[in-house]
Amino acid sequence: MSEHKISPSLEMAREKLVARKIELEESLAQSAQEKFSDDQVQDPGDQALTSTMESLRTSLQDSQLEDYNRVVQALEMIEQGTYGICVDCNKPIAERRLISFPNATRCIACQERFEENNVDQI
Repeated sequence: MSEHKISPSLEMAREKLVARKIELEESLAQSAQEKFSDDQVQDPGDQALTSTMESLRTSLQDSQLEDYNRVVQALEMIEQGTYGICVDCNKPIAERRLISFPNATRCIACQERFEENNVDQI
């Protein structure tokens, strides 16, 4: 961490982000260990269920990995002193938003615009 003092709210956000990062690392590691083995599947019904479960697990892992990357990005922004600044308009992100969503990189207005313009990718 850099040597400058940080505000209590920034420290609280950092602590939340570090806790979430650890939680996601543990969840991703556990999920990787729980993969179903095709060798354990005996009949076609089990194969279909295994395929469905594997698809759900992959989707969950993808979502967790995206969340993990956002958390890491927010922690890097804290280190760089750019945390809490909207990546689109360069204005401060509301403290209430950061408290409830510590890995936010956009203010509410820019996030809404981003979601409207990227509805197919969300």
